[in-house]
Amino acid sequence: MKIHQQQIRLKERTRGFHLITFEIEESFHAISEFNKGICHVFIQHTSASLALNEDADPTVRKDFEHFFNKMVPENDPGYVHNYEGADDMPAHLKAAILGSSVTIPIQNGRLALGTWQGIYLCEHRNHGGARNIMVTAMGE
Repeated sequence: MKIHQQQIRLKERTRGFHLITFEIEESFHAISEFNKGICHVFIQHTSASLALNEDADPTVRKDFEHFFNKMVPENDPGYVHNYEGADDMPAHLKAAILGSSVTIPIQNGRLALGTWQGIYLCEHRNHGGARNIMVTAMGE
């Protein structure tokens, strides 16, 4: 079994749900060395998250943002952690709900995503800055 690991720094993005599949594939060439295996992608932050979902229609990502903003509103008077801005505590909650990692099979040197699947960076802050992800591939 082989294991490859690499940290990738993603450019700063606006708040919302952004496709990063291509960026991962372009930056992490080790995937091509695997006939079969697993690729684990982990975000090293607590106010952004990762998800797998539709990559064809950009309105899906807009609807995600709309849904999570309704589900976890800003300026809730019950939040105690509020000194980093109105978007900070909701960002932590959204990140906890969605999760910090995704795992994708590798088949014949490529991510074995479904026809309409893509990897999302879910940026929950208004100005989150650049984000670091750790990508680990294991297999043969």
